[in-house]
Amino acid sequence: MKETFENISLIVGWNRDIGRISPKVIDFLNEKLGGQSFFDMEPNGFFSLGGVTVEDDCIQFPESSFFYCQRINLMLFKSNQPNYDHYKFLNSLLDLTERYGQIKELYTINGMVSPIAHTLPRKIFAVSNLPKFQEILQNYNIEWLTWEGPPAISSFLLWIAQRRKISGLSLWLGVPFYLADTEDFQSIKLALSFFDQRFDLNLDLKELDVRIREQNEKIEQLMIEDKDINKYIGLLESGIDLKEEIQINLARKVYEYLRR
Repeated sequence: MKETFENISLIVGWNRDIGRISPKVIDFLNEKLGGQSFFDMEPNGFFSLGGVTVEDDCIQFPESSFFYCQRINLMLFKSNQPNYDHYKFLNSLLDLTERYGQIKELYTINGMVSPIAHTLPRKIFAVSNLPKFQEILQNYNIEWLTWEGPPAISSFLLWIAQRRKISGLSLWLGVPFYLADTEDFQSIKLALSFFDQRFDLNLDLKELDVRIREQNEKIEQLMIEDKDINKYIGLLESGIDLKEEIQINLARKVYEYLRR
């Protein structure tokens, strides 16, 4: 692999994202585009190493890894969100990338909890850090948020990129609240569809259609078995908000059922 690149497009994804959108999108792009592991950021000073998390019955250690897809000059960054020194971490992320070439465009992927039913269409919301970049993306199916956007590390990264005159876009996918702790395959597919259009990737997303159908069928079966769940999701489909305790109960039951 060559050691320097030109006009890098950088996509940043965070582990443990709502709906698991970020890690799933990065993993999918890596697999389909032949991404190669490039290098890792040292975790010292950024993460709490006194403990680890468990996900899908596997121990998860903090990671901050770069991958490179040579065919389209795309660099992917997959990482846990830092516990400490966010400003230094994000600057180091951009500094390390720019050792290998100029960053042309920066994208972050994020899920956000939404009070919608899983049967309703998903939406992409976005924040751009430069007006000219937003103009370029006007023909994409995006609903624009204000500059501040949801308060998160991705918004902070966009601000740092702006100071470096790097065009940046933070994508936010609305995830039904009861899918927040599991995969929201519809939102994952929508995020991938955006990048497919943006970079002309010609991705085959049929396998995600299968996962979407399987997930919907499972939830439909739960609705048949549990009349309360059927009622609650019906209310969401009608645009009626649920009380907090009902939301918690619905999310717990759906999560447990999907893990069977």
